[in-house]
Amino acid sequence: MPSCVTVFGGTGFLGRRIVRHLYEAGLVARVACRHPDAVPSLFSGDVSGLEAVHADVNDDGSVASAVAGAWAVVNTVSLYVERGKDTFHSVHVEAAKRIATLARQAGAETLVHISGIGANPGSVSPYIRSRGEGEVAVLDAFSSAKLVRPAVMFGPDDVFLTPLLAMLRRLPVFPMFGSGATRLQPVYVEDVADADVRILRAPAASQLYELAGPRVYTYQELLRTIATSAGTRPFLVPFPFSL
Repeated sequence: MPSCVTVFGGTGFLGRRIVRHLYEAGLVARVACRHPDAVPSLFSGDVSGLEAVHADVNDDGSVASAVAGAWAVVNTVSLYVERGKDTFHSVHVEAAKRIATLARQAGAETLVHISGIGANPGSVSPYIRSRGEGEVAVLDAFSSAKLVRPAVMFGPDDVFLTPLLAMLRRLPVFPMFGSGATRLQPVYVEDVADADVRILRAPAASQLYELAGPRVYTYQELLRTIATSAGTRPFLVPFPFSL
C-alpha cells in the first residue's frame, strides 16, 4: 500500500492526533499547514519521518503541491469563529472543494473529509449550514470521498471541556446557555483520530461516519458532571441563546 498521506490542518487539535496515529499505523504523514517550521516542535522525537510542507487552503498552487504524489488526503481544516476573509463558507465550502478537486486531479485514491455532527445544508445556523454545503461540494469534486462527522471532541488542550472546567472551578455562579436541555455526545479526540485512520485504510466500508462518545448528556448534566469531577457545585443560571 502506498504510504504518503497529506493531512491538511495537521497541526490542529484533531489533525496532529491523526498524524500520530498514521505514524503508528506505519504510514507517512505529510503535514500541510501555513507554518511548517513549527511542525517539529509539536511532535516528540518518537514520531520520525514527518514531512512538513507549506499550504494555504485558499491557494490552488500550494494545495496542488501538498497533494502531489499522495496516496490519500485528509482534510481536518475547520473554523469556529469568522475573522475577516476567513468565513465559514470560505473554509468549509470553498477550501474543502479546492482540496477535494486537486486531490482527485493529483490521483489520490482516498479522501477523508472531516465535517461535523448534524451537518445540514438547510440549517438556519451558518456554521452547520456551511458544514453541510461543504459535504455536498466535496462529493461533487471527489465522489468517493469519506465524510466523517465527529461530535464535540474533548482531550488535553481542547476548546470546549477544558475552558468549561476552568470556568466552573472559578465561578460560583455559572451562565448556562438556554435551559441546559441541549443534547451533547462528547467524544475523545484520540478515538476520532484512530477511527479516521481506520476509515482511511478500509475505504470500501462506508461513505459517511458519525463519531460520538458512549453517552448522551444534556448540557446541564454535562456541566454538573464536570463540576463534580472538579469538586465544585456552582449555581447554574439559564441564559437565553440570544444573549
